[in-house]
Amino acid sequence: MITAQELCGKAKSNVKEVTTDDLQKAIEQGARVIDVREPAEYGQGHIREAVNMPRGVLEMQLNQHPDVAGYDNALERIAEKPLYLICRTGGRSALAAESLQRMGFNDVYSVDGGMSAWQEKKLPVVAGE
Repeated sequence: MITAQELCGKAKSNVKEVTTDDLQKAIEQGARVIDVREPAEYGQGHIREAVNMPRGVLEMQLNQHPDVAGYDNALERIAEKPLYLICRTGGRSALAAESLQRMGFNDVYSVDGGMSAWQEKKLPVVAGE
């Protein structure tokens, strides 16, 4: 048996991680951001540009992302641009990024430190959306 922390650590070693500064620059260039936290967490505060798709349903809902919903080739379309995944501290986003890599996504990033790191830097957050 391995612990949840060990599982997240293994995932982090298999995915590309970015800093909150990297994410902020990517957002300025129109990056797609997916917040993989639960809806209640997302509602308490999130990055304005982030779409909420909880980790538990991410793979099933990815084709419903607002940028690609309605297209027959939604997964191919969403894979055309980098995807940035964020959670509270970086564990769930690493697990989600690892899962998307198994689905064939090559340009997917987990935000190291997650929303905790984002908020520590006093970067913009919105709530209640």
